[in-house]
Amino acid sequence: EARDQASVLEIVQKTARKSRKRDRLDQTAPEGQGWVRHAKVRARIDAAGGLEVHVDGLTTQAKYYKPLLREFFRKHLPAARPRWGDFSAHIAMEYTGDPPHMDLDNLAKAMLDSAVGAAFHDDSQVARLLVERRPADREGVWMRLAPIGPPNPADFR
Repeated sequence: EARDQASVLEIVQKTARKSRKRDRLDQTAPEGQGWVRHAKVRARIDAAGGLEVHVDGLTTQAKYYKPLLREFFRKHLPAARPRWGDFSAHIAMEYTGDPPHMDLDNLAKAMLDSAVGAAFHDDSQVARLLVERRPADREGVWMRLAPIGPPNPADFR
């Protein structure tokens, strides 16, 4: 019995080490720089102040994403701080096989609500919104939120 308890303890410790290793900020590969990962969520803040998030897996229950991402931002990405100003939001539901029956507007609302307090103060700050469904190698939801700067007069010449 003591040997069984020791082997169970060893398995638990090994699993915890793997989990901590996976959750660490991955700085080893160039494509992984800046990504923070925990469980099904990974995110990063780019040099321009944009927030990029990816959630592995899909569910037709859009309400699942809001608490998942809020907790992730609070516990694992404390560097994400809300800003004032207008934002651009691009959200993509990535699927394999046939597209699932999911209302993209509900998904967008849940994803934007989850970013309140992490990227912006209120989701009414989103001035540009693109929500799409696209085929991919793995199922998941991808979101990029970026501040929109003041218009550049040179862009209108």
